[in-house]
Amino acid sequence: MVTPMKESDLDIQTIDPSLYNEDLAPLKHKDRNWGAFEIFNVWSNDIQSLFGYTLAASLFLTYGLNGWAVMAAIILAGVIVMYLVNLTGKPSVKYGIPFPVMIRASMGVRGANLPALLRAIIGIFWYGVQTYFASTAVALLITALFGGGDGSTFLGLSGVAWLAFVIVWLFQIAIFWAGIERIKHFLNWAGPMVYVVMLVLMVVVWVQAGGDLLPAVSSIFSADEERSGSAVAAFLAIVGTMVAYFAAVVINFGDFTRFVKSERQMKLGNLLGLPLNVAFFSFIALIITAGTLVLFGEALTNPADIVERVDSLPLTIVAALTFFAATVGINLVANFIPPAYDLANLFPSKISFKVGGLITAVLAFFVGALWVSVISQIGVPGFVNALGAVVAPFYGIIVVDYYLIKRQTLNMQDLFSSAEGGRYHYLKGWNQRALIAFAGAALFSISTVLVPALSGLGGYGWLLGAALGGLFYYGLMRRFRAVPAISHS
Repeated sequence: MVTPMKESDLDIQTIDPSLYNEDLAPLKHKDRNWGAFEIFNVWSNDIQSLFGYTLAASLFLTYGLNGWAVMAAIILAGVIVMYLVNLTGKPSVKYGIPFPVMIRASMGVRGANLPALLRAIIGIFWYGVQTYFASTAVALLITALFGGGDGSTFLGLSGVAWLAFVIVWLFQIAIFWAGIERIKHFLNWAGPMVYVVMLVLMVVVWVQAGGDLLPAVSSIFSADEERSGSAVAAFLAIVGTMVAYFAAVVINFGDFTRFVKSERQMKLGNLLGLPLNVAFFSFIALIITAGTLVLFGEALTNPADIVERVDSLPLTIVAALTFFAATVGINLVANFIPPAYDLANLFPSKISFKVGGLITAVLAFFVGALWVSVISQIGVPGFVNALGAVVAPFYGIIVVDYYLIKRQTLNMQDLFSSAEGGRYHYLKGWNQRALIAFAGAALFSISTVLVPALSGLGGYGWLLGAALGGLFYYGLMRRFRAVPAISHS
């Protein structure tokens, strides 16, 4: 997976085996082959997944806001995320290390296990959810070719749905096991293809809707729905919800940028893949949603449902395969690779990258199986915000530590050493001030999602949590650095 470090890179005698394995080791520049196109496809597969489409389309219908304002909020969220990931991606481009190793600098070589474990849990949840959404495309294909069965269900899923879910689950394991290069090639194919199919679907819907399409678009843009609260609050809630959708990837973006050849390539990929890509894809989603309102009398936000109702077997086959590929692609990158690294970081001598991936897959199976009957009942935006809020403070801690405390300089030797005098040892391997900063900020950010009295803060709990995490950490570490007797940073 990753080229091991040579003896000339580290003093082998001081490496702690409980902190090091080949998958966590810095990746050398000569072994990196990702460019802007690969980073673009990370984002294109993310927003173009079935879950991403459903979220983007639902934003035009949920908040009762003028369609132009919704589009502006979505684009603004793309710009914000672009700047956020440029910050977290840069250290891993420079040093070639994944997220759980990079965060040792701020949390401590042992304390890094806390964010790694929380990020793994969130990744496992997303992996299960996205596996279910990918399986709906496969179920659509099976139904189109062989019929839908007798209609009986278990935990909200029919026999065909269960078969599709298992097929997707096994397929993802097979792709992951083939390695990063195979995943990269899969993404590079799935990203462009899903755009082709979405454009075809948009044209088909537009042709069938005829002259009634534009009035339907106008009705969405006129914001006829009743809205509780101000337009500004709704606008900010949409921005926050979209940022929270990308939140898990924002924090551990270094898991991907460690494979990128240069910072310039990373930034170009982020520019193309975020504000520009999100804007174009949201426009397509809007047109198709308006078309379903004309054709079927209701606004459909799941493209699998749309393809099914269009009733064209060739389109069904192509669309099902493409949506399946896009959703599987982002699942492998955003929800399989990060937990695999995070779990490997917990016990490097016992859990390899591949073993961490298998653990992720097994646990996520149950999450996806319970999505319809249990998890989805809390609502998509609430689900996105709650998961993002938990880890939000770590973003602020990572950025403040690297740019303001460590001044963009890390010591690779000490990141893999548990020696008491190491820069990142702190107190028994834990940076207690970072823990305090995380706890205080996380309590607030999760409260914005779960506490009714704070519901007015809407979907931007993630941004507030990240800002507070960085602010608390900076204040505590400034005081810490003023006490040389206990400082190792």
